[in-house]
Amino acid sequence: MKFNILFLLCFLLSLFSFAQENGILNNSESKHVKFKSINIGDCQWTEGFWADKFKVAQETMVPYMGELLTGDVGHALNNFKIAAGLKEGKHKGMKWHDGDFYKWIEASMYVYAQNKDEKIVKEIDGYIDIIKQAQAEDGYIHTKVQTEEEMHRFGNRQHHEMYNFGHLYTSACIHNRITGKSNFLDIAIKNADFLYSKFMPEPKGLLKRFGFNQTQIMGLVELYRNTKNKKYLELAELFINLRGQSKVEPTDVSSYKHIGDMVQERTPIRKAKTAEGHAVLALYYYAGVADVAAETGEKALIKALDRLWSNVVDKKMYVTGACGQTHHGVSKHVDMIHEGFLNEYMMPNLSAYNETCANVCNSMFSYRMLGLHGESKYADIMELVLFNSALSGISVEGKDYFYANPLRVSHDGYDPGNDTEFDVRQPYIPCFCCPPNLVRTITKVSGWAYSLTENGVAVNLYGGNKLSTKLLDGSNIELKQVTNYPWEGKVEITVEKSKKEPFDILLRIPDWAEGSKVLVNGEPINMEVKAKSFTVINRQWKKGDVLTLDMPMDVMLLEGHPLIEEVRNQAAVKRGPVVYCVESPDLPEGTDILDVYLPLKSTLTATYKPDFLGGISTITGDIKLRKDNKQGMYREMSDLKWDTYKAQFVPYFAWANRGKAEMSVWIPVVIGD
Repeated sequence: MKFNILFLLCFLLSLFSFAQENGILNNSESKHVKFKSINIGDCQWTEGFWADKFKVAQETMVPYMGELLTGDVGHALNNFKIAAGLKEGKHKGMKWHDGDFYKWIEASMYVYAQNKDEKIVKEIDGYIDIIKQAQAEDGYIHTKVQTEEEMHRFGNRQHHEMYNFGHLYTSACIHNRITGKSNFLDIAIKNADFLYSKFMPEPKGLLKRFGFNQTQIMGLVELYRNTKNKKYLELAELFINLRGQSKVEPTDVSSYKHIGDMVQERTPIRKAKTAEGHAVLALYYYAGVADVAAETGEKALIKALDRLWSNVVDKKMYVTGACGQTHHGVSKHVDMIHEGFLNEYMMPNLSAYNETCANVCNSMFSYRMLGLHGESKYADIMELVLFNSALSGISVEGKDYFYANPLRVSHDGYDPGNDTEFDVRQPYIPCFCCPPNLVRTITKVSGWAYSLTENGVAVNLYGGNKLSTKLLDGSNIELKQVTNYPWEGKVEITVEKSKKEPFDILLRIPDWAEGSKVLVNGEPINMEVKAKSFTVINRQWKKGDVLTLDMPMDVMLLEGHPLIEEVRNQAAVKRGPVVYCVESPDLPEGTDILDVYLPLKSTLTATYKPDFLGGISTITGDIKLRKDNKQGMYREMSDLKWDTYKAQFVPYFAWANRGKAEMSVWIPVVIGD
């Protein structure tokens, strides 16, 4: 009897240990990464920007989204009940709506990892039981296909089966790592085994080019990391290898816009040089490839990812970190595409699409590249996205959403003409993929703040937090970070526990932070501090040591590459990692956003306002308002008349929180007075 009790206690402790010792992206045992993930919950926000955002997520974003998805608005849970025979009715929502529900469960788990509220686990376990009942005996689960007679398994790549499966795998792995329970993981494994039997060995015919939105690659790698079953990694590799093998041709008239570059099947990824097609599909795909490369170390894949990352960031990404320039267009091979990449330097502002999912996926891709290479430029892009084009997808309150994120909004006769493009955020978007994608990112971003290195820890993101983790050698470390970043540039990191032997603390010096200073216990370090790099401080740290990073927070005017025609002779305002915009509530009533100009020599001043739009720094300075409102598509430029006005600029992510408004990130520059 004593033996049985002892055995049970050891078993429970092992479950707890398993739940506590796996990262959000569990590459802790991946041989081919330089930066490894910390454990879920090891870093917790304490105060400041991200602590405030997490609080909103915990109290509003996640519960509100749960009400939508488990009720009759979002209908996602109802779909599982219908598929399980627990409820009568017809499937509602998009074909990929199952995946939205899985993402919300994942977000709920990140909240639980921080607050340990057992009510969350109990609620989620109830939903998992319904999902289990909806799953077919052979492991297949897709509520739209299962509940509609005219739909058949793998009958059309637009059914988004792979997309739903991928989010199931990822969410189930996170649930398992945080709770130690296997009830959700068992569902994912059963489905993955079904998928393996369907696609292995290499399929023929339509199945060979079946994948559409391939989140299953990331999910399969996470299953491999959880279970150590190599067949899931092999299946992930297969889905990569199948892309670009088959002749690209439509299966019917309706599929013309779902082939070729649109779904990254025109060119095998190892030969790809440019990012093409649907931006979300592409960036999820690249993130999955990076996960596979982290396990296999295949150089051809890593070189391809290097090319594609550079193509996105250097030639197809907006100043806000946003991606996917157009709603509808063509690729460089003249394949029809939508919500996707245009050619290099084609960067419209008014019609910029920049789906929230694409922006979030850009940060996910960069996080994985940070792991592979350990270079600060990848964390720079993660941060750029997080503070700008990701957060612009949700209101300050946490209940309303944008799907598209343009850089200019004018009501002067322009109508985007689509139900995913709005002037004001919406409490529910029928195509609901973006809101849970963003919310799960906000709830897990503390896990991106630090990485474990060969001989220490890297500080990737700044914000008030406490870190309690183990270094790769098993020694304990505790750090406390205090800062009002991104509104102030000073960061203080106090060592609260460390090993006796010397180890590294790596501080990311952002690409904009020229002139930064690093001090240890008030004394400057004896090394050069370079922007666009990690500063590595190796010493025998002791309790109470204080590491200080002081970054200059000057207001900068940015210009675009000369080939970006839509921003020639225009400027964007940026301070630290935050991009600003001018918005009509901060202009004289009736002002057209297109009549706003910025004097090149305008003095721009930042002021922190803790009670405005959730607590932000605004920037004020003189602007010019053009008064001569001439008509016609082309007008003679003569007798220009101006008014001077002291305007307020707000962070781009905070626009559209004060009612319907016009807005612009890029502002034409006036030289002279």
